[in-house]
Amino acid sequence: MTKTPPYLKKGDTIGITCPAGYMPREIAQTCIETIQQWGFEVMVGKTLGSKSKNYFSGNDETRLNELQAMLDDEGIKAILCGRGGYGISRIIDQIDFTRFKKNPKWIIGFSDITLLHAHINRNFKIATLHAPMAAAFNNGENKNEFIDSLHKALVGKKAKYACKADPFNKLGEAKGELIGGNLTLITHLIGTKSDINTKNKILFIEDIGELIYSTDRMLHQLKRSGKLTNLSGLIVGGFTDVKDTERPFGKNVKELIKDILQDYDYPVCFDFPVGHKKENYALKIGGDFQLKITNTKVLLSEL
Repeated sequence: MTKTPPYLKKGDTIGITCPAGYMPREIAQTCIETIQQWGFEVMVGKTLGSKSKNYFSGNDETRLNELQAMLDDEGIKAILCGRGGYGISRIIDQIDFTRFKKNPKWIIGFSDITLLHAHINRNFKIATLHAPMAAAFNNGENKNEFIDSLHKALVGKKAKYACKADPFNKLGEAKGELIGGNLTLITHLIGTKSDINTKNKILFIEDIGELIYSTDRMLHQLKRSGKLTNLSGLIVGGFTDVKDTERPFGKNVKELIKDILQDYDYPVCFDFPVGHKKENYALKIGGDFQLKITNTKVLLSEL
């Protein structure tokens, strides 16, 4: 059974850190103010708006130490990763989860943060939140339904999401633990201590900026490694900024996914609102969910 961290109450503290790529402090300002409006305190780490001169929000030691401190601090009830990018895989094996296991808290983020979600799920069976990060609060979006879904998840309201039907959907109903995240990261984790177990799970995938042939290659890697064999169901989220080669691959992402899945009979939905766009619902990784796909709509409900 997956252990659920305590839900937040007013006055609780959320820490913001950047364990991967660099983010200017001003980009997170609306996020900080919105969290405060929700009734929470905010502790901002030094990695947010750091003076780093390269891609990362600090060197590996700096990013590791700040994340470690927030994991260990019992006064921090949730950790919001300011952004993803790349960097968690450089520090994941040095993180000490001893105190976190005794006093779990919500880890929030997506993209490169998929690695944290997967590692925690595989090794400690503690629920985490695949959800919007700091930049998603900007440009008047801090009150949209996707940011609101994060707030609701943090205070313990069960998720119930709906989206329109897609012609590529495979109809049916599935129940199981929800697992997944960024396709590139999921593939990257195969064979490591953070590798996900997909048996009888509802898997969700999304990605950004990948060539079509690269997406095809990653999906075949999932298939060859058995990750697609015994799923309860599959949720295909947003594949944003998809690129093709000068000589066309010959299929779009939906078409290649459909072809790869033709040997399996579990339900599949396409274009679910999760990914690198505004449409990015908070999903509780490790939570038990029911997926219903009909001719008219898709429902994903937390049990």
